[in-house]
Amino acid sequence: MITQVEKERIEALEVIDSASTKFQLDSGQLKEHILHPDVNPSEINEHIINYALNNIAMDKPDWTYVAAWTYLKELYKKASENRGYEAALKYGNFYYLIDTLTKRGIYSTAILESYSIEEITELGKEINANRDLLFNYIGLFLLADRYLAKDHDGNVFELPQERFMIIAMTLMQKEDKKSRLSLVKEAYWGLSNLYMTVATPTLSNAGKSFGQLSSCFIDTVEDSLDGIYTNNWDIARLSKDGGGIGVYYGKVRALGSDIKKFKGNSSGVIPWIRLLNDTAVSVDQLGQRQGAVAVYLDVFHKDIMNGFLDLKTNNGDERRKAHDIFTGVAIPDLFMKKLEEKDENGKSIGEWHTFCPHEVKQFMGWKDEFGDALGLEDFYDEEDEKMFSLKYYEAVEHPLLPRKTYRAMDIMTRIMISQLETGTPYMFYRDEVNRQNPNKHLLGAGRTAIFCSNLCTEITQNMSATTIEKEYIDEHQNLLIVRKPGDFVVCNLSSIHLPRAVRAGVLQRLIRIQMRMLDNVIDINPLKVKQAEITNKRYRAVGLGTFGWHHLLALEGIYWETDEAVAYANQLYEDIAYYTIKSSMELAKEKGAYAEIEGSEWQTGQYFERKGYTSERWTKLKQDVGEYGVRNGWMMAVAPNSSTAKIGGSTDGIDPIYAVEYAEEKKNFKFKVTPPDLNHRTYAFYRRARHELDQQWSIKQNAARQRHIDQSISFNIYVRHDIKAKDLLNLHLQAWKQGLKTTYYVRSTSQAEIEECEACHS
Repeated sequence: MITQVEKERIEALEVIDSASTKFQLDSGQLKEHILHPDVNPSEINEHIINYALNNIAMDKPDWTYVAAWTYLKELYKKASENRGYEAALKYGNFYYLIDTLTKRGIYSTAILESYSIEEITELGKEINANRDLLFNYIGLFLLADRYLAKDHDGNVFELPQERFMIIAMTLMQKEDKKSRLSLVKEAYWGLSNLYMTVATPTLSNAGKSFGQLSSCFIDTVEDSLDGIYTNNWDIARLSKDGGGIGVYYGKVRALGSDIKKFKGNSSGVIPWIRLLNDTAVSVDQLGQRQGAVAVYLDVFHKDIMNGFLDLKTNNGDERRKAHDIFTGVAIPDLFMKKLEEKDENGKSIGEWHTFCPHEVKQFMGWKDEFGDALGLEDFYDEEDEKMFSLKYYEAVEHPLLPRKTYRAMDIMTRIMISQLETGTPYMFYRDEVNRQNPNKHLLGAGRTAIFCSNLCTEITQNMSATTIEKEYIDEHQNLLIVRKPGDFVVCNLSSIHLPRAVRAGVLQRLIRIQMRMLDNVIDINPLKVKQAEITNKRYRAVGLGTFGWHHLLALEGIYWETDEAVAYANQLYEDIAYYTIKSSMELAKEKGAYAEIEGSEWQTGQYFERKGYTSERWTKLKQDVGEYGVRNGWMMAVAPNSSTAKIGGSTDGIDPIYAVEYAEEKKNFKFKVTPPDLNHRTYAFYRRARHELDQQWSIKQNAARQRHIDQSISFNIYVRHDIKAKDLLNLHLQAWKQGLKTTYYVRSTSQAEIEECEACHS
């Protein structure tokens, strides 16, 4: 009879032999090491993992799988001990897992209430342990460390394939029982084969008794004390449950404006943003990380140069800093044109005027159809009707309206200095966003519906402020506050693993089930901020995205800095757009269109005309959408996809790789990593890393991609720390001219690692 020590060594050798044979690795030295009598059998797996991770290199990238499979064996062992079954089985009784974690309060009761024992047993048989072997080490480690269900003492109960099945069951729980099990199996197929990922909150919280499933939220702050403080309250509640936040502050009056006609009393936006900063730090996300908030301001707001652009920098008065929030600037076309105005000597001479939004409403007298005052922020330039430009020049010509005037280039210089130091502000090209909005029909021509984006710059949906209508005491002496809900944006995200899905030829099948999963999030997601829930169900907006772009280019043998890469982006994302819109149309045919479709560009067909979609397949789809509608008011958004791209074993979002070999470091780990599928064929396509690449080619690729995305894209610009100002300016001008809606971070080689929100990294 073999001893436990011998058994541990035999099992370890089996894992090493299996992995080294599959990946053609020389494991002789490792075997010698773990067979040495001085090696404690309880530490064998730790020795293997450390050895494998230390041996990862450009010419030996597959040691990651030796580490992954060894770590997987440890996971199986821990789960079996905690659940009381033989470790050799790998996966235990699925119903027992659900029943146990439900009784312990980890899982929601909804799963057992929705599915019978027979259904759960059938789904348990679908679980395929072999798909665990698809994970590399960092992917498996992140999944186990952050997302698998554990008991209250941190003991692992759930295993990777069970997490995927629980997600599938949770998202399909309200489907018709006749087709529900087949839909659960289809969703599990997409998740378990790593053809797709769901958003971080969904990956973490689906099926559990706490947290919510959406990634990001965007709110508009009304210019009132009530509006500012109720926004802060809403942000705190959402941040507590794991949401990233975008906040538009462009309606709040500037420093020195009047309050109730008392001159010079307003403290401007900076103190209120500092209050938000404190909320983000104080209200953490389920005890795992501090909240993440991005604040946007218009470039024509008087406070833009009065502290906003310096909020995160290290110079100046610390009493006017907010280092923990992120900043974004909403920029009209007219400002970008002013940057190009020069005198005969080539010096920039374009003037730019900034105003207090409160004073604009006081002096200009613009009204909407309900008699409410409008400001500059409420207009945008269409291609043929330049409403913002018209209103801007009206404001400039008003003799009594206060303003501060700068060279446009001086403002842009401050923006770029901040970007090189802190990575922010993000750029939000407000005219292009509103021109391309398929749901602008809900306001008058030239009226802004979208004021800013979210924390990761990929969401662009209709926005409006929530207001307090009245406050009263009822017959029971309860104090009641009635709030009129505005459009409080919610983003529900999921992403395609491009290399796996494209090369397997499953895009159409995958997107069909993915869109159903996203749409179902809307109906089951518990949101504490009720105006967000109302908006979510009003528009049924989702954001289907992608990751693994550089990985896909390398596998396809396409160099980054080429017209071929640009053409491939155009062709691939048109296909993705087609399958996405078609899937939403099919869902509308089955379940009904979203509530506000009447008069939208989806319903009128203008969306297809504006995109130039005239082929036979698009013409047919346009007719079908005209007849049945679409289920979702917005459908596509490409998020950063950092954390879950690592779980999928691919490259982040649409980004180029960091380097061919580098250390991936977070709060609780540091691993050596190489790009996925690195070998003698793909090396040439990975060789030039992100800061070495000509960013003009990245902009061209993203412009081709953006044409087919109805929302926006998390697009980073990578530059050297010593980039010339004119070169960085030219990158911004090219991004704007080529129709990008937003840009995310400007990442310089001299910046420290930027702490990002993980909510959107779906």
